[in-house]
Amino acid sequence: MKRAFEALKAWALRLRRNVMVLWFACRDPATPWFAKLLATLVAAYALSPIDLIPDFIPMIGWLDELLLLPALIWLVLRLLPEPVRVRARDRADDWLALRRARPRSHLGAVAIIVIWLLALGGLAWWFFASSA
Repeated sequence: MKRAFEALKAWALRLRRNVMVLWFACRDPATPWFAKLLATLVAAYALSPIDLIPDFIPMIGWLDELLLLPALIWLVLRLLPEPVRVRARDRADDWLALRRARPRSHLGAVAIIVIWLLALGGLAWWFFASSA
């Protein structure tokens, strides 16, 4: 049991580090535009204080943290050129070594709120259109 907990803890630390790598990579001018766009979106979502799927929803609430986010991080890391990935990883390691606070993404929070409002608006439109 202790071994499984240590493995889970190591996985979470790698995930945190890789989010920071993406955060630094999207600010690197050598990052290709498509990788920069995807890195920005994934980092904004990962650093957002609001989840797309709230964690209080049983099982589904953790799917984004357990499946979607790690898969997207893996994809973006593969899209980054090696020199960009190395520079971003070094900067992330320095950031974490200094024990700085995790940055917050207000843009990610705003985007998630907009998505929720659009979904609620679409649901209201569907409900009222079907009842008329």
